Amino acid sequence: QVQLVESGGGLVQPGGSLRLSCAASGFTFSTYTMMWYRQAPGKERELVADINSRGFTTNYVDSVKGRFTISRDNAKNTAYLQMNSLKPEDTAVYYCNAKKGLSNYWGQGTQVTVSS
Repeated sequence: QVQLVESGGGLVQPGGSLRLSCAASGFTFSTYTMMWYRQAPGKERELVADINSRGFTTNYVDSVKGRFTISRDNAKNTAYLQMNSLKPEDTAVYYCNAKKGLSNYWGQGTQVTVSS
């Protein structure tokens, strides 16, 4: 059974930091591209960051460049999203995604709220 389980969300003040984790099981994690998406109320789901299977290449949406870092530990079957200098506009449900060819798996999401 394929599972992606996000954790690490919560309430944080503007300028604060959070680290999200995505624990994967049920597939060969090290061969999949990992992605983080987010969805705010009333908005379409947005791709935030991605990292290739070996961790050599990363990409970010412009709004988070310089603040967020995606990483992975293939030995632990886990992907991460380090979020620094958080802004209220970052408030959303964050989802991890694993993709390889026609396979596309999603986690259940974790809430991130940035508010003073």
